[in-house]
Amino acid sequence: MEDFTQFLVVFSMAAAVGVLSTVFVLTWVLHFKEGLGWDGGLAEFNWHPVLMVIGFVSLQGLAIIIYRLPWTWHCSKLTMKFIHAGLNLLAFILAVVSVVAVFDFHNGAKIPNMYSLHSWLGIGAVVMYCLQLVLGVGMYLIPLAPISWKVAFMPFHVYSGLFLFTSVIAVSLMGITEKLIFGLKDPKYKDSPPEAIFVNFLGVFLVVFGVLILWIATRTSWKRPSEQIPHTLHTNGEGEEDTAKVVPPLSEQVEEIAVLEADVELSAEIRRRNNKLDTEDN
Repeated sequence: MEDFTQFLVVFSMAAAVGVLSTVFVLTWVLHFKEGLGWDGGLAEFNWHPVLMVIGFVSLQGLAIIIYRLPWTWHCSKLTMKFIHAGLNLLAFILAVVSVVAVFDFHNGAKIPNMYSLHSWLGIGAVVMYCLQLVLGVGMYLIPLAPISWKVAFMPFHVYSGLFLFTSVIAVSLMGITEKLIFGLKDPKYKDSPPEAIFVNFLGVFLVVFGVLILWIATRTSWKRPSEQIPHTLHTNGEGEEDTAKVVPPLSEQVEEIAVLEADVELSAEIRRRNNKLDTEDN
């Protein structure tokens, strides 16, 4: 990896800020709020920020950069695809549970659902995340989609992943602010009580975490190297044994987080080479 020291520093900072975000959100609900529970009250609502930060922010961020961790490069692409999909699936499950907690609390307290911009954008992010997960698994884990479809879908898969991650952080900041404004009565949010200052730091950590994850995800020099695939090439046709050679890495056409397009490009190149060699032999 190029600039490994820089990568290690940025990744360590992202990991530290991610852990701090989790510690802060847990401290917020356990120390300043009513704790955690599942009784239809405020303790149940508190699962919403906790699971969103742990799942939709932290786990999604890890899923985005999992291919870029050099310690995983000895693992096969297929293994990494399952890990990438598994992290995203777990993040989605936690997000769904957190949404259920909000609806359950609102229904019990006779509070209208889906009245704020935070709730509109939040539900939209959950639905889009589900669609992204289903399409990603269908395209790249189930070997049914044609290669041309995979190539065409990759830019959308990459862009939507970054867009959703950024949107989730933005919606989280909206939710934090909304909760502080509605929840703090005496003193009020505008008076900067200790809880308000503490939770504002949580928001700052979420922004810093997002910036670091996006920086790691968009550095071309930190991408997982393309895997070289052995390929048998015919010799001059004089009956000599075939010589195993290696197909060189192809030029990367699309910046991607999951590094999935390398498989697509190499498969397409091998197919073209096979067709060319069959024509020459005939």
